[in-house]
Amino acid sequence: MKNSPIAGVTLMAGSSQNSTLVRYALKGLEQCWLPEHGRWSHIYHLDGRLSPNESLPYSDVFYTLNVLLGMSRIGEVPSGINLSEVFYRSAVQLTALPVPKYALGMALWAAAELGFEMPEQVRRIVRALLTDQARWKTFRAQDLGMLLTGVVAQARAGDREWTRFADPLYRFLEERFRTGSELFFDAPFGLRRRFASFATQVYLSIACYHYGEYTGASSALAIASACVRKLIALQGPQGEWPWFFDAASGRVLDFYEVYSVHQYGMAPALLEWAEHYQVPGARNALIKGFNWALGDNQLGRSMLVPELGLTIRSQSRKHELTTKVPRMLRAIKNAYVGGESGLIESSGIGLRLECRSYELGWMLWSFARRCDLRELTYNSAFGNPDTAATRVPSASDSTRRLVGCAATTALLRLDGTVRRT
Repeated sequence: MKNSPIAGVTLMAGSSQNSTLVRYALKGLEQCWLPEHGRWSHIYHLDGRLSPNESLPYSDVFYTLNVLLGMSRIGEVPSGINLSEVFYRSAVQLTALPVPKYALGMALWAAAELGFEMPEQVRRIVRALLTDQARWKTFRAQDLGMLLTGVVAQARAGDREWTRFADPLYRFLEERFRTGSELFFDAPFGLRRRFASFATQVYLSIACYHYGEYTGASSALAIASACVRKLIALQGPQGEWPWFFDAASGRVLDFYEVYSVHQYGMAPALLEWAEHYQVPGARNALIKGFNWALGDNQLGRSMLVPELGLTIRSQSRKHELTTKVPRMLRAIKNAYVGGESGLIESSGIGLRLECRSYELGWMLWSFARRCDLRELTYNSAFGNPDTAATRVPSASDSTRRLVGCAATTALLRLDGTVRRT
């Protein structure tokens, strides 16, 4: 197990003991496993359908790489999972499927953390993309953030071929994605660029931290920390991380949807860095956001599905669970008239009943090696510490899964609260 590049946060560098949080996530990933494809699924539906796993190959592959990134931090990999086999199969498929550019960055990052070589055919594609800077004009924030993070991770792991791309990518980020509000634009050009998501902020801030840590560029560290401070200032009263921002003004355009993965996975991944660089309030913001997923939220219910080891994807306006149009129109209006959309009454909020495998990958990445947050990683919501480790499922598990899915449907019709340790 490799040491984290972050020296200031207490991590379990070589533990063979998985926390109850880790076991919970592995149990969930068991449900999402597609044995016929050797990867994790695009969506696990929690609405009671007979076949809950939905496969979308280009998304499956990216999500699988994200899960593998998380597994690079666990102390004990479940028997039956051959990480290198899953990685190479998924990485090679990047050359044949219409994957987004950020999937290539995730492949670089996961390979570096796992200590695997990138397949040569994938290296050629990434090399061509990064060499032709004219193509960078089409990068969205997630593309740039993951590619820069992946390049730095590879260089840090000893593959010097990628070092030459780090400085140009960071300069492009600094020149085209910075704003005066301390948030990041979502694109380098165009009217769409000011409409930025929470994910925009996370991916670019993490990339700046990686680059600054590796090169010693204090400007990159300062940019990332400034963004974190801004996000903390905009965090909701119960720890909600807003979804949509006007990056130009630094205002929240829409809190919804509030995504569980932001609360327990992606925000903690960023705040881990922020803690190390002593950003005020980073640790409290992490804990507050995490507790949102455990039940301290507007609905007063846990977002966990314990019998499956899964999580409910989000809380959203009920009338927007099947359409994005009202949300888009509201964001445009607020951006140009100076308005904001705050939290609404709980009676108007519904649940998006699905879980995506990458969400559990982020949970593993953010918490698998932390030993200083036992109130989270050993919270009773994740089960008994003596529970046996999970295994990789086989095709014969389908009957058991359907029974579990039916029970979940009944559970999700009820509002619940979580017991705290």
